Amino acid sequence: MKYHAHATRDGRYWMVHAPEVDRYTQARTVDEIEPMARDLISIMTGSDAGSIELEVSVELPSSVQAKLDGVERSREVERAARSDAAAQLRSAALELKETGMSVRELGRVLGVSYQRAAQLTSNRAS
Repeated sequence: MKYHAHATRDGRYWMVHAPEVDRYTQARTVDEIEPMARDLISIMTGSDAGSIELEVSVELPSSVQAKLDGVERSREVERAARSDAAAQLRSAALELKETGMSVRELGRVLGVSYQRAAQLTSNRAS
């Protein structure tokens, strides 16, 4: 059976709820949440604490969660922009290579090393 532990901040402590046994325990730090939940479930079920399958979730204030969601959206935009920039750079390098430029010249005009210019214009560009 899989157990869950839901932790919420309550003053200086974390309140940890294990819904499958409908009990609470406290933890002083985030690092203590999982072991305290395991101990609680172990006591309530008689199971070995190490053998308990446990999923821990930490509930953050909604304002903090909204900011973290914004961070993830921004990171996704950044990943997409980096991917687009890499594709555009490769396309520019290939176009310039077709004019007969050497990889050293390519590197110079594109602002990359000649090794990177060679990568960009090879069949296995990354």
